Amino acid sequence: MASGNAILVTGEPKGVYLDGIVSGALKPGTCVELTSTAAVGGRFTYQAYQPGTDGEQRPVIVLLENLEGGTASTAYVSGDRGRFYCPLPGEEVNVLAKNIGGTATGSGDSFAIADLLTLDTGTGKVIATTGTPEMEPFQCLETVAEITADALVHCMCARN
Repeated sequence: MASGNAILVTGEPKGVYLDGIVSGALKPGTCVELTSTAAVGGRFTYQAYQPGTDGEQRPVIVLLENLEGGTASTAYVSGDRGRFYCPLPGEEVNVLAKNIGGTATGSGDSFAIADLLTLDTGTGKVIATTGTPEMEPFQCLETVAEITADALVHCMCARN
């Protein structure tokens, strides 16, 4: 799964890079949102996407790898300075998919190419769309068998 060893897959990205403080132990590929915390040293704090409802409208912001020795699988520690990216439609990223059932038993954490994915509130991870969310920010670019642990999934940004 995933494409390559980085979160940002697009070769010449045109989106916006952000720099801020990470709130929580988050892995690269997690989608985040701005907190109401006042800026510290000119930098805002970002937490896992958690508006209260899956797929609620928010800017699409993806946590990138830590430039200080981190990889796509190295989690940040709360308080770390983080790098974030706001992808434009059509740009490719590896985003963290939520392991819903714990084991591969028909729990809904498998995806097909072209599936639209939404965001899980509280975790900032992508999940299969159910119901009628306000946004489905990613389209899957690979076939993913049911995962047994959170995993990076190759996707295209489907909205701005």
